[in-house]
Amino acid sequence: MRFRPAGPPGQAAPGRVPADRSAELAAELQPPLSLLEQTEAETSSIREQATADAASRLREAEQQAGQIVAEARAHALQARAEATDLVVRAAQAEAAQLLAAAERAATVERHRAEAQMPALVELVLEMVMEDIRGPGIADPQRDDPPPVDPANSANPIDPANPVGRPPEGSPPWAPDG
Repeated sequence: MRFRPAGPPGQAAPGRVPADRSAELAAELQPPLSLLEQTEAETSSIREQATADAASRLREAEQQAGQIVAEARAHALQARAEATDLVVRAAQAEAAQLLAAAERAATVERHRAEAQMPALVELVLEMVMEDIRGPGIADPQRDDPPPVDPANSANPIDPANPVGRPPEGSPPWAPDG
């Protein structure tokens, strides 16, 4: 190991205490390090406060989101009810229109039936009277004799049934007696 010269050669130096470099560095670094410790403590408290604030804001946001969802659901129920009411009213209006149209059509058919009823009653009455009297006997209330089939002069032609009636003794509604 080699010795380093501590000073210029010459006379012995007066007695001194050797320099303590680590103590000097510690003394020199103590004020900035203590400031760093304070800063670190402040940053730690700021970080903790920020974490607490973030958690609080998160809880508030969750509560607010829950309220918004609840309001949206209530609004959705109300909107569904309004839409249902609208559809029901439209269906009722359409049903009323259809009922009115059906009533008008029924009235028209009723008037038509009433207009045709006398002729149909007279025709049915003639058919019943003819069935009661028998074929070929003239109706005493009618002035004109019944028309006669040119091919068969003994068989009168009924204007309501020009094709011919079923055989004698059968009612008009029975097919071929």
